[in-house]
Amino acid sequence: MTETTPHHDPRFTVKVAAESHFAWVRTRLAVERTVLAWVRTAVSLIAFGFTIVQFFERMQVMPGSAPAMYPNAANYLGLALIFCGIVSLVISMWEYRWTINYLWSEDYQAIAGMKPQPGKSPVILVALVLLLVGLFAFFSVLLRLI
Repeated sequence: MTETTPHHDPRFTVKVAAESHFAWVRTRLAVERTVLAWVRTAVSLIAFGFTIVQFFERMQVMPGSAPAMYPNAANYLGLALIFCGIVSLVISMWEYRWTINYLWSEDYQAIAGMKPQPGKSPVILVALVLLLVGLFAFFSVLLRLI
């Protein structure tokens, strides 16, 4: 009877070679491109939501325009779009951190690079700043609505 000790069983056999390292780098850059696409989408949602609110607010005070049937509908639509942008940022930051931690896990440490931990990327800082802008836009529209 052989005694088995619990150990970490890697899912894949990692071969330390130049092509493995460059494949890892390509994957790392693909993760960056993916989170940047999420950020670009979030910027569009937040900006479009805020623009809708501003446009219909200005349109209500224009001379010659008929009163809106549902005056707060544009505000609700704008809030929904801004909220979707904020949620997409939170999801993208969570997914990004999870994927980066996986790529820098023990299984891939040999091909990842010379440093024992991931380098810092400015994409998370950009996403956090945009998250704050989105929260500001959301609450400025919401507080005007209340």
